[in-house]
Amino acid sequence: MRAFFRHLRGVAIFSGFVVNTLLCFTPLLVLAVIKLFMPIPVIRRGITRVLMQIGETWVAVNSAILTMAGSIDWRATGLENLRRDEWYLVIVNHVSAVDILVVQKVFNRRIPFLKFFIKQELVWVPILGVAWWALDMPFMKRYSPKYLAKNPHMKGRDLKTTRRACKKFRYTPTSVINFVEGTRFTVSKRDSRNSPYRHLLQPRAGGFSVAMSSMGELFGSILDVTLVYPGGAATFWDMCCGKHIEVLVDVRERKIEEWLIDGDYQNDREYRRRVHTWFGEIWQDKDELIQQMLTTRESHD
Repeated sequence: MRAFFRHLRGVAIFSGFVVNTLLCFTPLLVLAVIKLFMPIPVIRRGITRVLMQIGETWVAVNSAILTMAGSIDWRATGLENLRRDEWYLVIVNHVSAVDILVVQKVFNRRIPFLKFFIKQELVWVPILGVAWWALDMPFMKRYSPKYLAKNPHMKGRDLKTTRRACKKFRYTPTSVINFVEGTRFTVSKRDSRNSPYRHLLQPRAGGFSVAMSSMGELFGSILDVTLVYPGGAATFWDMCCGKHIEVLVDVRERKIEEWLIDGDYQNDREYRRRVHTWFGEIWQDKDELIQQMLTTRESHD
């Protein structure tokens, strides 16, 4: 019976997410259509701000629903000097399927609404595709090496498309998030990929370089976020069912050096090597930080 009621609570909490999404989607869609056909830039920017507020309300309600779900212990440090009128690039290690919910809760209404670089094909995903488009998520058009080999004139076109999509962010403070490892950490993935870290996979700099090439001159700083789940990686269903989950979040602000903005990751081998070295140093510090956070947590038990 205890398991039955736990799963019943999970269904109720999940239903709350669905209802919240549908309620926010309706005004989002209406305003997005108005914005699409609105020729006056100042009004378009005003609609954009309202759309971001709707997105923040959606995140706030989702966070409240999660808090109602059960015992979730959120602990975050490094949030004191964040601003809502700044442009940020947020880099995060990837541990769990609920990482994005955690990051959204931590940063909601502290920095501009978080946005992702999304493959252009995903605009056709039902409901979410329209929502992403309405919220000005930057859509990327990526070409495979095989396609470029047959169509060399298209080389560099994907980056130009992404830069064009990011021009709108010059007028509205924006936060772009990048899970640098590309996939969630597991011990088996770490070992199969020969990762030199204890708690991390090796960083992949491709998405980071696209963000830097597209809008690097806009970013005021990089927010280096470290996520730790002392009890093990949580699942979305665990959260919905009210399982006690502890989440530790460490946020560190890093200055953006000029060379990170000016390089050509795709064509400049020396720049690519330098980026990998830079990321390697950050990831080594992050790995040591995770070990320290886990050790400190164990000593308190």
